[in-house]
Parts: sequence; C-alpha cells; structure tokens
Amino acid sequence: MELRQLSYFVTVAEELHFGRAAERLHIVQSAVSQQVRRLERELGTDLFDRSPRHVRLTGAGERLLPEAREVLAAAERARAAVRERTTLRLGTSTGLGEHLDRVLAAFAGIAPDIAVELVSAPTRDRLAQVADERLDAAFVRSPQPAPGLRILPLWEDPLVVALPAAHPLASQDETALPDLAALPLCITARRNNPALVDLVVGACHAAGFEPVPGPVSGSLQDTLATIGLGRSWTVVYEAHARVLHSPRVAFRPVRAPGLALTTGLAVGADHIPAAVELLLKACSTSMPTSTTSSTPTPVKFSATTPMTSR
Repeated sequence: MELRQLSYFVTVAEELHFGRAAERLHIVQSAVSQQVRRLERELGTDLFDRSPRHVRLTGAGERLLPEAREVLAAAERARAAVRERTTLRLGTSTGLGEHLDRVLAAFAGIAPDIAVELVSAPTRDRLAQVADERLDAAFVRSPQPAPGLRILPLWEDPLVVALPAAHPLASQDETALPDLAALPLCITARRNNPALVDLVVGACHAAGFEPVPGPVSGSLQDTLATIGLGRSWTVVYEAHARVLHSPRVAFRPVRAPGLALTTGLAVGADHIPAAVELLLKACSTSMPTSTTSSTPTPVKFSATTPMTSR
C-alpha cells in the first residue's frame, strides 16, 4: 500500500468522480483509476461502486476513508516535523535593530540544531508568504488584519528623534516635539508604512503643528546623511538607533505620549510550527524589562558620544 494510492483514493472519494479527481491531482484519469484498482486488489475488496451514472463508496470504502485521511495527515506531520527541525524561515522588519540580535542569540541557545533563514520584504509580501507557508513566521508592526493569519504581540517599539548633531536641540537630553516644527520632516511615503507615518504626523498635530515635508530618501542611510547636513529630522526605532553609527546625527528621546508601535509575530491562524514556538520562547526570554513594559523607558544618548553597536 502506497501513500500515493491512498491520496488518489481520498480524492476520488471526495469528488465521487474519477475525472474531477484527476483534474485536482493534475494527472490523467487512467492513472487515477489504475492506482485505485491496485489498492483494491491489495485489500481484496472494491472500494467504489462504479456505474455509468455514478461513483459511490462501498461499505469498505467508507470504513477506509477516515483511516486513509489519518495516514496522509500523519505523513504530512512527519514531513513538517523534519522541516521544522532543520530551518526556520523568518520574515524580518526594518528597524528591529538589537531586538533581532537578542532574539536570534536566544533562539540559537534554545534550538542550536535549527538554522534560521531571514527574509527581508515589504509588510504585505511578508504576510502573504506566511499565509501560503513560504515563511514560518514574520515580524510585523501594526499591520492590517490578514485572512488566515494571527498576529501575536511581542513588544512595544518606542521611537526616538534623529536630528543634526550640530543643532542646538541635540545638546538637550530630551526633545520636545513642538521644538521641531520649523525643521522639515524626512519620512517615508505613507503607502510604504501607513502606521508609522500616521503615528508621527498625528503626534505632530497633537503637539500643535503641521510638519514641514522634507525630502524622501530611498533608504534610512540616505535619510540620515541628509539630516547630517543640518536641514531636517526624522524618527527611528529606539532599538535600531542603538546599533546605528552616524557621528553627524544625534538620537534623542522625544516628549510625546504614545510615540511607539507594537511589534508582533505573524503566524498561521490554524497551526504554529514547533520551531516558531521556540522562537516565541526566545522572544519572551530575551527582551529586557523596558521593552516589554507598556510604558517603556526611553534611553538617553549622549550628545557628544557617537552611537555604537551594542
């Protein structure tokens, strides 16, 4: 008895039509009929009552159907278990910074035999790849609900201000948002990250000003280079700012309530692979208290000391 034969039998049983079953299996009808006949000869009984007008399960076929489905499900679980033990396919989000370093280090300690394949892609693509199982999971920030997925919240990601190191505001330990009103804001187009743009622009409105649009660059590196010229400001995730090095740019906490986005893990709605369960454990054990708190404590960066990796 072969898994292929059981698969063909289950498909015919669900369609009750050999032609439609062949279409589902993307093979010719004669191959389906041949394999089902071989299965019947091995079992010594007919599984289908065939007539020119209909195809029906016999009593033996009805008894075999749930057992065949269980065998096929067990085989798929075995294949999945092997995949899960070898590689975790993980979508990453821009600006994870030291969060990603800590999580991967914790995961390596928990599951040293599982390789991690990191995939960088826009949020929409990451969600689509989790939904169709090309990715096991993906880090996301404040995404729109997606069918077939669950978003498991992990931590709050506060934002800090990036401004020219030579600007007078850089000498302060903390920046008041209204003090930035005269400087152009360099931020990505809303279509690329609506949650971030809405949060920052909304905070500016709450602080009593409309941000002056600044140049939009293709990358954060280009944006920071522009800011280093002394002409604009932007926001960066605190965890990312800790691993950036830009002597002409200062990173400062900002006095603005709620200036943070939630980072979550997108997983399938019906099943969480074993490797993803271990990843969630790594996330929960690797985060410092300040990043898991609902009111994270911003880190103050010295105005005279360049940012270095941590």
